[in-house]
Amino acid sequence: MKAMYKSELAQQAGVSVNTFRRYLNSRRDALAGMGVTPRTKLLPPKAVKFIVDDYCIDMPECKM
Repeated sequence: MKAMYKSELAQQAGVSVNTFRRYLNSRRDALAGMGVTPRTKLLPPKAVKFIVDDYCIDMPECKM
């Protein structure tokens, strides 16, 4: 995984940025442990992997 902006992940998930933000708020404790705050725009790779796995987002670069 690579670092990604929240807006990029929202687009990949097929939801609006506001919907994605609400989802992230529901996982605030787990993401805080990875250094992600509500104002973080660029998510670190560890957080991207967590979100992709938890939210079941299909990532084209991850398919084999």
